Amino acid sequence: MSEVLLKDASRKRASAIAMVAAVALVTGCANRDSITVGSVPDDYRTNHPIVISEKDKTVDIPVGYSDMGLSAVQRVAVDGFIADYDRSAGATVTILVPHGSGNQHAAALVAADMAKRLRKGGVREGRVVTQPYDASRYGDTAPIRLIRAEMTASTGQCGRWPADMLDNADNKHWANFGCAYQNNLAAQIANPADLLGPRKQSPIDAQNRSHAIDQYQRRGIAADVRSNREVNY
Repeated sequence: MSEVLLKDASRKRASAIAMVAAVALVTGCANRDSITVGSVPDDYRTNHPIVISEKDKTVDIPVGYSDMGLSAVQRVAVDGFIADYDRSAGATVTILVPHGSGNQHAAALVAADMAKRLRKGGVREGRVVTQPYDASRYGDTAPIRLIRAEMTASTGQCGRWPADMLDNADNKHWANFGCAYQNNLAAQIANPADLLGPRKQSPIDAQNRSHAIDQYQRRGIAADVRSNREVNY
């Protein structure tokens, strides 16, 4: 009787070992398949990532043949170019002045006024550099170019079509999918540094906080909300 019990226990132990081995084998296969599938890039954010880098910001400002200084239109262009200038970083601003063109003399006068306006806008004295460039092929309409480096968010060049979309039997994203969206999103970001990490928390407005808490405790409605609401309760 004891021999029969021993054989039965041995069979149960062997079955349990076999079951554990089968589970381990299936689990190993599942993990391997997951890794293989997960390694295939099928996300437009992966295929067209937004990259933060430093690039040159340029603007060409037309100069008339008879200009004697910075005009109102040119002042607006200069102010727009320097509007988001980071004074703490102090990037160099280069003024490329046409040389050899018909408006060479006028451009020199306008460039001098531009340098003064840039310094007035916050660019330090040693950070404004004026350089000539060969503009003989431009005739009498050679522009002044302003250049400065700034942090920008951008993606790669769109328009990649390495394969026919109809050959996509796996129903995956094609190569150009999402590229225009990523480019537009990068162009709309006011401060590219926001993509690198969160900003420091701004100081708390203690007076506004106290007022908001009082309103909440009294179950009241703020006057500005009451005056702008469309429904009366």
